[in-house]
Amino acid sequence: MMKIAVFRKAHFNAAHRLHNPKLSDAENRHYFGLCNNPNYHGHNYELEVKVVGKIDPITGYVIDLKILNDLIEKEIVKRFDHQNLNLDCPEFKDLNPTAEHICYVIWTILRSKLPQKFDLQVRLYETPRNYVEFPAYS
Repeated sequence: MMKIAVFRKAHFNAAHRLHNPKLSDAENRHYFGLCNNPNYHGHNYELEVKVVGKIDPITGYVIDLKILNDLIEKEIVKRFDHQNLNLDCPEFKDLNPTAEHICYVIWTILRSKLPQKFDLQVRLYETPRNYVEFPAYS
């Protein structure tokens, strides 16, 4: 049976500071520029979740998009929306909250909640022009 992809979009706002405590202040400024602002800065993140699987012969769904929406809302949006990722989210206690790391953390959370029969890909837009995705398929 064929596999098909379904997508769900979500949105959250969060603040962060890109900073590596192993580096000097000068090195942090060099690598992270304005994103190293000690007073933090924020983004309006756009999230796109892709679930791939076989169509259920009874429902005609790959996954019920209401269930996927509720999962994203509960596990991602409520966790990260209007938070300071560095200060409020234990996921980033020892992890620099770059877009790459945020994307991977989101994927890890969702992967742990979805049945293994589904393939999962997460795309996170930090700005309308900058985005990351995991896993990165070639």
